[in-house]
Amino acid sequence: MIETVPIFPRIEATVAADATGTVAINGVMQSVVGADEQAVRAEILTLVTVTATNMGRPVRLNTRDRLGEQLLAVYPDGRVEALSDLDASAALVTSTPVVAQQASAAKPDPERAQRLEEPAARLTLNDFLQSRPAAVAGPAMMGWQGTVRRLTGGLVSVGPGEPELTHRSAIDRVQQSLRGPRTVVVINPKGGAHKTTATLLLAATFGTYRGGYTLAWDNNETRGTLGWRAQPARHSNTAVDLLRDLERFNDLRSARVGDLDNYVRSQGSTQFDVLASDEDAAASSTINGQAFNELHTTLSRFYRVIVVDTGNNMRASNWEAALDAADQLVIVSTIREDTAASAAWLVDGLYEKGHEEKVRNAVTVLASPSKVADAQLNRRLHGHFASLTRTVLDVPHDPALVDGGTLSYDALAPATREAWLQVTAAVADGL
Repeated sequence: MIETVPIFPRIEATVAADATGTVAINGVMQSVVGADEQAVRAEILTLVTVTATNMGRPVRLNTRDRLGEQLLAVYPDGRVEALSDLDASAALVTSTPVVAQQASAAKPDPERAQRLEEPAARLTLNDFLQSRPAAVAGPAMMGWQGTVRRLTGGLVSVGPGEPELTHRSAIDRVQQSLRGPRTVVVINPKGGAHKTTATLLLAATFGTYRGGYTLAWDNNETRGTLGWRAQPARHSNTAVDLLRDLERFNDLRSARVGDLDNYVRSQGSTQFDVLASDEDAAASSTINGQAFNELHTTLSRFYRVIVVDTGNNMRASNWEAALDAADQLVIVSTIREDTAASAAWLVDGLYEKGHEEKVRNAVTVLASPSKVADAQLNRRLHGHFASLTRTVLDVPHDPALVDGGTLSYDALAPATREAWLQVTAAVADGL
């Protein structure tokens, strides 16, 4: 029998995004204020360590912040461990006794005997490389575990918690190698559905974590707003100008990716480019289906990931051409009845046109139009689109996106960037 030391009392701690927090010890609530979230966590850990010292035994700390909930054990000497790690250690100690394992091994195994008689397949270098253990996770950088590591100068190095592991997994999925250039198409036939914002944030996340060769393309047959919301360039060229000069990029002997800089708009540290739609109010030219295909064929030679923002006319030939080129659809909607109904109508139309497989593999993104979304409508939308598409994900309201002006990825709240990282990872899963 294993004797365990009880970890009491249970202490509740909460950290808010505005660098404030609370800690409740034995029912006594105390407010905590710091310069940032890390400072608030550090102050709470100090208070909890004092409690553990006074009691002469470890205490259990239940934390809640923007990364989620975590259970920690805080010891009188300042050590901190995730309770899940302790539980895993206990599970190892209480595993099946050696006697039972030996008894199990002693039983006759006809299938094993038959396998021993068969000639073994020759192992290759690839088999050897595939047998390598998974890379050990590095020290925690986020949340309470990261705070502990920084406070102790790395002397106490706690493993990453579940939220950080989820974050790292999403980055790995976004960075995975692709089977050639891939096209993501963002759709909803209603204006104001969050399509342009979704296109920019998907491209920014891909560019940030993949290191470039990502394009956000405004495939509006006339004028869209993607170019207006992007960081400006020294030129005002658009897809129409690139189409006119496309022949120079089709000569494989002289075509250079650097020459595209005069047609696309670089987005700086987020490492993606923007191809705007026509911005000339007096122009009469349009991008049709044939023009889209010509542009797409050429651009696929220069970019690994192309994220296409679509217009509101799903009967336009360039809209249909983008749908045909899509390796992954992203159906986006704000949590509003009218916008969601438009998305549902769109899905019905795609099914009727024979695009069932693309719909089933699609990612649905639900954007909150305000700080507090309609919870009942959100549940309805999750139920409806979860039955039609591969996954449904929520993204929060962010004040940095409200004015509709130039989008700054760095100005987004951490929770917003994390939500779009999870969306981008889900999109990458389908590529």
